[in-house]
Amino acid sequence: MTATDHAGAPEGVAQDIEAPAAEQATVGPLTGDPAIVGVPTFVVGSVMLGLALINYAPAAGGALPIIILATGIGQLIATVWSAALGQSAVAAVFAVFGGFWLSYAALLTGLAHGWWGVTPAATVHTVAAFLISWIVIIAVLTAGSLRLPLAFTLIFVLVELALILVLAGTVNGSSGLDKAAGIVVFAFAAVGAYVFAGSLSVATGGRPFPLGRPVLT
Repeated sequence: MTATDHAGAPEGVAQDIEAPAAEQATVGPLTGDPAIVGVPTFVVGSVMLGLALINYAPAAGGALPIIILATGIGQLIATVWSAALGQSAVAAVFAVFGGFWLSYAALLTGLAHGWWGVTPAATVHTVAAFLISWIVIIAVLTAGSLRLPLAFTLIFVLVELALILVLAGTVNGSSGLDKAAGIVVFAFAAVGAYVFAGSLSVATGGRPFPLGRPVLT
């Protein structure tokens, strides 16, 4: 309806016509960047995991509160937010990592308290099977990320490398490999921190940080 259509209408009628349009203007779709929540909560869990792998803090103790209450919940919030925005690929990334962190916490807690019925003799193979399962899905995620900015692909590659090192350390009982994995974890946490800083810059009115050109264009 145009301005000329309102010209001959009584004032009350014109207001009634315009009111629904004003209401619709104030009720819009969700907005924002889910990475502003998903990335920093991923980083804090990664730093804690790296500290556990280099044997600075016990994995089954100090790491679990951060992994469950910060990283796990943060990834779930980012997943729902991304899905609500229709960002399917972003939702998939946060859902995959949310599943990893929460299942990792459940594995450690369950093994420590005997919840899963795993005998001590089967513990190594159980942890190895857990790691192999996540190595497979992270490999698929890495391949699917080749059209994303390079920083994201780099994070996934480093996550994959860390999982492989932890697997090798678990099977061989090597603390040296675990420490190497911890260093790799710190590396992808650093890249994640850079991505978060870029998201925060945009959210506060600044410029985005360069994230690198995709491997596939």
